[in-house]
Amino acid sequence: MKYLINRLLLSALLLVSTGAFSQTPVDELEQIRQNYIQSLVSSNDDSDLLNRILAGIPPETEMSDQMVVELHQRYPFNIDGIKAYMENIGEDGAWPDINYADTKRSGWDAKKHADRVLELAKLYHAEGPSCTWSPRFSTVIHQALGYWFRTKPVCKNWWYNEIGIPKTFGPAFILLRTQMTPDELKEAVKVMDNARFGMTGQNKVWLAGNVLMKGLLLDDYALVKAARDTIVSEITTGRPEGIKSDWSFHQHGPQQQFGNYGLAYLSEMSFYSGLFAGTSFALSAEQQAILNNLLTEGYRWIIWRGYMDVNALDRQLFHNAPIHKALAIGNAANSLRKGSSPTDAAKIQVLLDDNFPPQQPEGTAFAGQKHFWDSDQTIHRAPKWMASVKMASERVIGTELVNEDNLKGFYMGDGATYIYRNGDEYLNVFPFWDWRKIPGVTSYESDAPVPSPRSYGAHTRNETAFVGGVTDGHTGMTAMILNRDGLDARKSWVMTDEFILCLGAGIRSDSTLSITTSIDQRKKRGALSYFDNGRWNPVDGLFTSTGKALRFFHDSTGYILMQPENSVAISEKRSGSWSDFMGSYTPQTVEGEVVSLYIRHPKDVPGSYQYLILPASSAGRTASFRTEDIRILRNDEAMQAVAINTCYYITAYQEGAIRLAADLALEIKTPGIYRVEERAGNVRIHAADPTHTRPSLSVRINDYDLKIMQPADQVAGQTISVSVRIER
Repeated sequence: MKYLINRLLLSALLLVSTGAFSQTPVDELEQIRQNYIQSLVSSNDDSDLLNRILAGIPPETEMSDQMVVELHQRYPFNIDGIKAYMENIGEDGAWPDINYADTKRSGWDAKKHADRVLELAKLYHAEGPSCTWSPRFSTVIHQALGYWFRTKPVCKNWWYNEIGIPKTFGPAFILLRTQMTPDELKEAVKVMDNARFGMTGQNKVWLAGNVLMKGLLLDDYALVKAARDTIVSEITTGRPEGIKSDWSFHQHGPQQQFGNYGLAYLSEMSFYSGLFAGTSFALSAEQQAILNNLLTEGYRWIIWRGYMDVNALDRQLFHNAPIHKALAIGNAANSLRKGSSPTDAAKIQVLLDDNFPPQQPEGTAFAGQKHFWDSDQTIHRAPKWMASVKMASERVIGTELVNEDNLKGFYMGDGATYIYRNGDEYLNVFPFWDWRKIPGVTSYESDAPVPSPRSYGAHTRNETAFVGGVTDGHTGMTAMILNRDGLDARKSWVMTDEFILCLGAGIRSDSTLSITTSIDQRKKRGALSYFDNGRWNPVDGLFTSTGKALRFFHDSTGYILMQPENSVAISEKRSGSWSDFMGSYTPQTVEGEVVSLYIRHPKDVPGSYQYLILPASSAGRTASFRTEDIRILRNDEAMQAVAINTCYYITAYQEGAIRLAADLALEIKTPGIYRVEERAGNVRIHAADPTHTRPSLSVRINDYDLKIMQPADQVAGQTISVSVRIER
């Protein structure tokens, strides 16, 4: 576009030619302003791979997620849309299609005005004042500014007034700084005055970022420095909210917020890493390392082939959210890579190559297993598939309902289990879900409305401390006691690169409602079939089976019931509305096809289940898979134990003894989760305390008493290990 290349070259020349620490305060402010402007204008550069991927996705028409709003600011300029803005704007500077009296707390319609001003300002800066295709360009911008300055719209949600609106107008004001009149500049500062230092976590960073933009408008070096210091003060670990010891991110209490506040934090901090580069405000090596670790030890785990894990989205179940949030991770990775050490830059580049575009069919370069002990979540990454399990406990909140986001997500932290091969298996399936049958969850079967988490601060918690996972980094066992809403269950997962084994026991409730365990519920892609009498049979509509250990297959995923079950399989078209669970959307019916597979438990006795999931598989492998090679030693309320060759996975909910092999006995004196591997008399034990309360775990293996101590450099709930040589 006219003048765009010249402006980018001028900005780059300014960055290279300016000495890093020999500048005057005035020079530093100007460099930061130019860095800011360059980031705004270059975000529309269609030569960037991530921007090209974004450009191939139809833009959203309704947005309340700040990350999606900022991502959309990277779309190539929509000249036709901008021309429409200029043609339709009223004499008073308002647009007739915006509801300035909107009372919604999420997706506030009046914010579109600020979004349009920023879009106009970016194009005006790129085109220059001599834009030939619209002599009214400058006039329209000043009209739009004038309307907002006169009417001062206010949202019922403080976030828009103090964060969202200043955060959107601020960059526009910086771009238009030399074009605004003195009176307009005064009004612009009033808009930015709504943001003040305060709060915690990502909200604190957002507010300080708005104050920083105010400082750039006013040429106030001291204010910019104070804002910078406030921002980077959040680049730390060990606080109740923010970056946790396992490289997850918490906000709104002890709650995993990968896809919401955490992603905003990562995106913002990576931006400031570039913004302050080459000045005395630059991040320290330690601060840069913390951000890189958050990316490579945290976010790298929860993105698969360019899609974010649904378990990481939590309440932000927006249209195309897994794609948008993955692209936001990619943009943050790009920014951090530029200022990183060669070792960190190589890790970050692998993340980018793995996802944008997605890795090749031979598989990902990044595989393994991680249990996020601070967030009650486990990720398993095999070369060709990924699985995710999300739980909750007395320590960790499972989900939240805020501003009408996540109206039906009551069960999202009760063992939700998602399986990915392509990455898009659950993309936009939410309007068609039975929300009591979120994959992996054990819950009541009812036509009544799904219970509501109500509001922030009024969560219905899982009333148990026994939730955790053990892993050697390659395979492991994850387990939870479910004690919520009058329902009790023991649930565990054993994950290897070949399969996922799901176990349940002690399933009971004092309710008269039926209880089900959902195996999967996803978008239909091809036929759902069940294997019976030596052949595959398609499911069309509703299929029920009583007392059979059937096998099912759909979309490269096999499901094997390892004990007789009352199972239900569904393949059907459904209709729903995004507004049913995300209140910011306009009510509108959409249709889609879904497959669902679940177990219906008996009411009269405690229920149980044991089934296998074979990801990235085939119908032939599912039909012929030897379940005899997986020995379920116990599956009851006291213990769940599995033998796979010479590796044993045990969840002991109470003290107890079990014979693992003819010449290998294990007595567990401390309830916990254990992985025991024996090779030629050498025994390696990995253990974890799911209650996060014990400094050690004690077991007896044959005649050897072992006390497994928590090392001083590890935290509660983390896997610990010990080796012992035993004689037979």
